[in-house]
Amino acid sequence: MQFDLLHVGPLVALAHILGMVAACHAILNTRTSQGAIAWAVSLVAMPYLTLVPYLFLGRSKFAGYADARRVENELLRTRAHPPEWDTRSSSAGVPTQQLGVRLVHSLTRLGGMPFLPGNSVRTLVNGMATFEAIFEAIGNARHYVIVQFFIVRDDALGEMLRDALIAKAQQGVRVYFLYDSIGSFDLPHRYVAALRAAGVETHPFATNRRFVNRLQLNFRNHRKIVSVDGERAFVGGHNVGVEYLGSKPPLSPWRDTHIEVRGPAVASIQFVFTEDWHWATQQLPEFDVPPAAPVDPSADQGMHCLVVPSGPADKQETCSLFFVEAINAARERIWITSPYLVPDEAVFSALRLAVLRGVDVRILIPSRRDHLVVFAASKLYAYDSLRAGIRIFRYQPGFLHQKVVLIDSVAAAIGSANLDNRSFRLNFEIMVLTVDRGFAQEVETMLLNDFAESLEIDRNEYRQASALKRVLMHVARLFSPIL
Repeated sequence: MQFDLLHVGPLVALAHILGMVAACHAILNTRTSQGAIAWAVSLVAMPYLTLVPYLFLGRSKFAGYADARRVENELLRTRAHPPEWDTRSSSAGVPTQQLGVRLVHSLTRLGGMPFLPGNSVRTLVNGMATFEAIFEAIGNARHYVIVQFFIVRDDALGEMLRDALIAKAQQGVRVYFLYDSIGSFDLPHRYVAALRAAGVETHPFATNRRFVNRLQLNFRNHRKIVSVDGERAFVGGHNVGVEYLGSKPPLSPWRDTHIEVRGPAVASIQFVFTEDWHWATQQLPEFDVPPAAPVDPSADQGMHCLVVPSGPADKQETCSLFFVEAINAARERIWITSPYLVPDEAVFSALRLAVLRGVDVRILIPSRRDHLVVFAASKLYAYDSLRAGIRIFRYQPGFLHQKVVLIDSVAAAIGSANLDNRSFRLNFEIMVLTVDRGFAQEVETMLLNDFAESLEIDRNEYRQASALKRVLMHVARLFSPIL
């Protein structure tokens, strides 16, 4: 016994010393006070249980990406910066008239891109419509195809994508394929090997390229981007897997939304891919930005679009601030759909203030769960939201995965960002904000159909839960900084 204590005692002491060092690191580097407190307390009190998780999940700032972007900025801007950013900017036109000059100024500075006119955007509701459009666009590609997904599975849909990309590469079309190394961790080597053997430029987006990120699992590239010949681009919530077609119980039918963008905003979407590709390969993809069509001042300028990329390498907390500004812009209504309801304090405060202004604030979330801890935390945030006057709806037919924001009757944003801390601070995301009353009407109709298939909840969802379930909700919320 004495021999065991002589060995165990120093190990316990060492663990507590390392825990205090790690706690100091968390206090100095964690972005939010809630996250810093959560890590610091757990590292000091239970270092033997939390030291290893902190190594993998503790960092909240992604190192290297911004440095690489800054070092190669001139090259990136020269070869990939769309000329219409300067010549076709509509930031002072229709967007300002509809949203206000201050909001437009903040959003364009936040995303680093201007509003661009002359676009056409359409919603693609659910997986069949989305992938039919994507495969049709790929099949008609003449020059190049770029594809980026968070999750790629080697199933029936994944095989269709692989075969489509291989077929285009064999026709001499340049094909670039980027996938997240964590989201697609189970993608087999044979899948990647087949693409590369056919001439498809294929790379994982791995965040551990630099030593400082070596052990981190927190940072994930959650973007979904497809672009063909610089003419059409697709952005939204779908990944590549049969579950996104609604073919995998128990979450089916799967409810999701993508958009197809045509026009100058395609170049902005491609620029986001270019930065990711440059991080993954230290090279720039070889594709040209299509020449901008001449602008007829007397003609309809089409839809005005702003592409907002965000991620843990940003100086600002871009995604969270985007939601805050979108909510603050609402004068009549702000409708948000998200699979997860784990907002940070800034976004939650903006939602509560919108209610006090008399805005119709609605949030549509799933009734089924895909992540137990996140779902439990979402239940508690839903209860807090109800007490603040926010209307919460649960989608009934299947799992709801779409990411949509509707602002009044003038604008809508669709993309990959969820209403949670992971999207706000840990994931690379992309949203496309479209200012156009016709498109806003299209999104409104889509969401009204979703609300018709949803159940509006009240406070009884929380109050009637057992004491144990309520405790679990509160415990789950403690982990909200990393959910």
